[in-house]
Amino acid sequence: MHNKGPWRSIDDLKIAVAEYIDGFNYRRLHGEIKMIPPVEAEHSYYHSHIPAGTTEQVIESLH
Repeated sequence: MHNKGPWRSIDDLKIAVAEYIDGFNYRRLHGEIKMIPPVEAEHSYYHSHIPAGTTEQVIESLH
């Protein structure tokens, strides 16, 4: 973020923050979770995890 400024307006800064968050969650390969993006690990977890006492999978809250 420091290398992309200065921004002309607060809207430019908001866009830069959104791009950073997108890259951090969707594009960054995370070494602690087998070099996959965090969102992919979360998706895999929620689609394979069945809570005790139920027969249904957990549904993601963000999508």
